[in-house]
Formats: sequence, C-alpha cells, structure tokens
Amino acid sequence: MVSASCQMLGTALCIIGWIGVIVACALPQWKVTAFIGQSIVTAQTTWEGIWMNCVIQSTGQMQCKVYDSMLALSRDLQAARALIIISVLIGIVGILLSMAGGKCTNSNTTIRDFYNPLVPQAQKRELGVSLFIGWGASALLIMGGAILCANCPPKDNYSAKYSAARSSAPKDYV
Repeated sequence: MVSASCQMLGTALCIIGWIGVIVACALPQWKVTAFIGQSIVTAQTTWEGIWMNCVIQSTGQMQCKVYDSMLALSRDLQAARALIIISVLIGIVGILLSMAGGKCTNSNTTIRDFYNPLVPQAQKRELGVSLFIGWGASALLIMGGAILCANCPPKDNYSAKYSAARSSAPKDYV
C-alpha cells in the first residue's frame, strides 16, 4: 500500500514538473526589462524568450516577434532551446516509463550582462518568470524521480518457495 502511494506521488510530481517545463518553454519571459537608475517610469517593457521577443507599451498594447533565424541567435539561446526540447522529450519518456513500471546557460548570461559595466543600461535584463517556473519544474522532476527510484520492491517479493510433496501411502522397505 505504501509503495503504491509513493509511486502515485512520484508520478504526479513528474507530471506536474513536466507541465512546468512546457510552460517555461512557451513563455517569452526569460529575460525582462531591468529598471535601472533614477527613473522607474518607462514607456515600454521588453520580454525576451527563447522563441520570440515581446514589447509591451504603457498603453497595454503588446507586440511579439518570432526570431527569424535559428543560426542568428546567440549560443546561450540556442543551447537553451536545445536543452528545453530535450527536457520535454525525456520527460515524456520518463512519465511513460513510470506509468509502465507503475534548465542553465541563459540565466548565467543574463546575470553576467547585468553586472557588466560595459553593457548599456538600456540593454540590461533581469531574470524572468519563465526561468523560475523552469527551476521549480526541475525540482519537481528531481523529487518525483527520486521517489520513484526509492520505491523499488524488495527482491524476494516475487520468489516462490516450494516444498517436497508428502505421500500418504505406506512405505515398504525390503
């Protein structure tokens, strides 16, 4: 009974974590505009994701533009795309296996550029909500996987023990 509930909990955490990875992949809020300096009043907010850039005007209008070429992207963005797609695919395999058996280079570049005095203030970005969702999803996936790995049954549960058949017939010795 305990192993079944642990298995269900581990599978549920893996599914929730996998959904979190998909949400982090889809949201364009990987890097957001940093409000630096004296004035915090800006006419627009910029979101940079792994698939598109979005600009939100102070009027509430939002315009998003999908990246034109994958080869024109920076190396950290290409790596983030590849790693998150691999994470989604491996998550599918992991969930299927758990049912059958019963996330970062981008943040490093953002932080480095934020503290770099050579980067103009208008180009500095902060960590966006997508990164935090991704980190939470990875934690759920690790916890779910750990619970599923710790839930291995003992080895002798499936072994059968046989004893010799007893005969009720009289024994004749010569």
